[in-house]
Amino acid sequence: MARRKKIYEGKAKILYEGPEPGTIVQYFKDDATAFNAEKRDVIDGKGVLNNRLSEFFMVGLNSIGVPTHFLKRLNMREQLVRQCEIIPLEVIVRNFAAGTMAKRLGIEEGTALPRPIVEYCYKDDKLGDPLVTEEHIAAFGWASQQDMDDILSLALRVNDFMSGLMYGVGIKLVDFKIEIGRVFDGDYQRLIVADEISPDSCRLWDIETGRKLDKDVFRRDLGNLADAYTEVARRLGVMPQNATPMEKPKLIN
Repeated sequence: MARRKKIYEGKAKILYEGPEPGTIVQYFKDDATAFNAEKRDVIDGKGVLNNRLSEFFMVGLNSIGVPTHFLKRLNMREQLVRQCEIIPLEVIVRNFAAGTMAKRLGIEEGTALPRPIVEYCYKDDKLGDPLVTEEHIAAFGWASQQDMDDILSLALRVNDFMSGLMYGVGIKLVDFKIEIGRVFDGDYQRLIVADEISPDSCRLWDIETGRKLDKDVFRRDLGNLADAYTEVARRLGVMPQNATPMEKPKLIN
């Protein structure tokens, strides 16, 4: 890893130049952050879990014709992805009121929404990723109207896939966020799902108990984050039923 050229380091991932032109190696860190990185910690094994879960979701989306940047998993913490131009938006799909939406609109958390609601935030950590409208997006040229139509279609297709998948293992998909990238095949542009899909970017509640199985466990001090993510991986069959959260190796003197 030291011989690779680092392209970017974010709160949860590091991006390196890939082995071939047009590819990137995406490395998943154990860092956990919340409240725009005001709260942070290192959770042993979190990067391994997110790598495996994001691979699982991306492969599933590719198999049903929803294009993603995912090419293959390289090892326990890294995956090879297609390089793309990231549209500077977080695309949020909400099925139930939670988090900032519940606070903003005064809706009780957990209330089912009449239909999936898609929101957009401008990607800028210094500004706190502010909520923006399609008018802002058009005015500042972040995406065209055709792009927005395609983004909406992709977001709702991801929601259909993820909601059904989670419901099948007793988990409620409350909301999630994705990022969208542009790729070019000659003169032809298309949009693909990029970044990651993991419990870091979704709200996942146990259907029977309401137990949170996502980053809210860390945000709200509700228990062990690695245990929550491991439970999601177990239910989806990504990890063996008797698996325990990954820990860092201990040095022996």
